[in-house]
Amino acid sequence: MDFSRLVEQRRSCRKYLPSPVEREKLQRCLQAARLSPSACNAQPWRFIVLDEKDARENLAEAACSGIYRMSKFIKSAPVIIAVCADVKSFASKAGSFVRGTNFYLIDIGIACQNLVLQSTEDGLGTCYIGWFNERKVKKALGLGKKIKIPLLISMGYPEDRHTEKDPIRRRAGGDKRKPIEEIVSYNPPAEDF
Repeated sequence: MDFSRLVEQRRSCRKYLPSPVEREKLQRCLQAARLSPSACNAQPWRFIVLDEKDARENLAEAACSGIYRMSKFIKSAPVIIAVCADVKSFASKAGSFVRGTNFYLIDIGIACQNLVLQSTEDGLGTCYIGWFNERKVKKALGLGKKIKIPLLISMGYPEDRHTEKDPIRRRAGGDKRKPIEEIVSYNPPAEDF
């Protein structure tokens, strides 16, 4: 699939078939993430892949407790990936201090985009989950306080694949992308955004 088509096909999937995801496909997705660029080559990401039933269910239960129950759809995903951030690296700390920017979050965003695009290429659906109980997820995974989990990614075969005749992705709130003229300006803009 060419890149433009791949970007068009990628969408957030919240309904999965119960079919397991093959380890070869998982490895390709994780390899795509691993090859991502990062500030000072810090590679601040770590991925915990939960594809066994008990581990997945425990994590989903912890993630979706209390006010976070809105994300309960992850309970049906055959795979949940906990994306962990190594924020103790010198490169992350120095860049954050000087620029006031958490570069590790940018780096993780790039790596995760590679991961979800590779999954789309392999016929899998994914969804970024930022609304979850991080404290309980860390406890369920046995992680210490120094590790951050900025997001989870659910993954599996989509229950409702769109067809070639209907390639538009369904998104929460519909397909309301701003026109390109509203988000791009060339050279110094005539006025503030």
